[in-house]
This record gives sequence, structure tokens and C-alpha cells, in this order.
Amino acid sequence: MATYREAKCRLCRREGGKLFLKGDKCYSGKCPFEKRPVAPGAHGAGRKKVSEYGQQLREKQKVKRIYGVQEGQFRAYYEKADAMKGITGENMLSLLERRLDNVIFRMGIGASRAQSRQLVNHGHFLVNGKKVNIPSYIVKVGDVITVKESKSSNKFFGEVKTMKAANSPKWLEFDPAKLEGKILSLPARDDIDSQIAEHMIVELYSK
Repeated sequence: MATYREAKCRLCRREGGKLFLKGDKCYSGKCPFEKRPVAPGAHGAGRKKVSEYGQQLREKQKVKRIYGVQEGQFRAYYEKADAMKGITGENMLSLLERRLDNVIFRMGIGASRAQSRQLVNHGHFLVNGKKVNIPSYIVKVGDVITVKESKSSNKFFGEVKTMKAANSPKWLEFDPAKLEGKILSLPARDDIDSQIAEHMIVELYSK
């Protein structure tokens, strides 16, 4: 899978808003977007008229970058969401939210989705007692996510144990002391705090 290797803060500047790709740095005064909130490049500060298609494309790119998925994978989420009952855009966001790497981030274990993806890749987690090292694994209601016992003594997870309960969305819970989380319900649209206009993405793909 293709990997973006440039400075991630350039992605925030390109999309015109914070995507929170760098964890704590995004909330500090060191965030490059705070210093230069314009698109990268020599003409980034210039005003440009964006077409309807351009707006839809930018919205799609923004969501892809927030969740760290590539085009083929993102298209597959849309097609799966379109085949489900309900509103396609909300179904798509629900699928993205239920990715295992995003769940680890939402529990407050990883400082960013990128760090959470790396933790999953390294095989630190069990889902219902079975090792899962696939970041795109979609969790279900009732699933229990735990840190492998052999990894729980790791310094990183030792610090997680001492933290206060994260401000997790209401569809999941996490007990830092036990290093255990549980999926309580499917994420609703109101549970997704990112500024996303999913209807634009649906309009783009449905053309």
C-alpha cells in the first residue's frame, strides 16, 4: 500500500483545517497549521475559486487522510455502506469509526491514529481473546478489546494504566487499569466530532 512520507502537517494545510494527525502536537502552539494556515506551495495563499467537484474531492481527501486509508480501501467502504440499510454517508463513517486502529485511538491508548495503527500492526491487542494485527479490522457490538498479557508490562502500557479514563465516545468504554475496552453500540453520526460533510463524498462517488 502506498505510504505518504512527507510532513503530515502539510496535509492539514492542504485541506484548510486541522486533521489531528500528530497527536499532542496538534493541540500545542508548535502546530505548523497555527503558524501558517494556508495551502503549501508558492501560491498556497492565493485565492482560488473551487468548483463543486473540487469541493467534493477535497472533502473525500480530507476524510481519507483523517482515517489514514488509501483510495481503493476508501471506495470499498463507500460501496459497502451503499449496500447497507440506512443513510450511505453515515454508514460509511460508522465503518471507518469501527476500524480497530481508530478504536484504539478513541480509547485514548494511541496519541494519534497513526500511532494506534502501528500498535495494532505490532500485535499488541486481542479482540475477544484472539490476536488481531489488522488495523482495518471492523469491530462489532459486544467485542472486547484487550492488550496482550505479555505486552501489558511494556513501559508504554504501564503509563496507559495510570491515566484517567479517556473521554471516549458513548459507543465504547475503556478501563485503563485493566487495559480493556468494549464496544457498547454502533457509532452514531453525533458521536463523530470531526467536521465532515459526508454527503459531498456520496455525491462524488454516485456520479
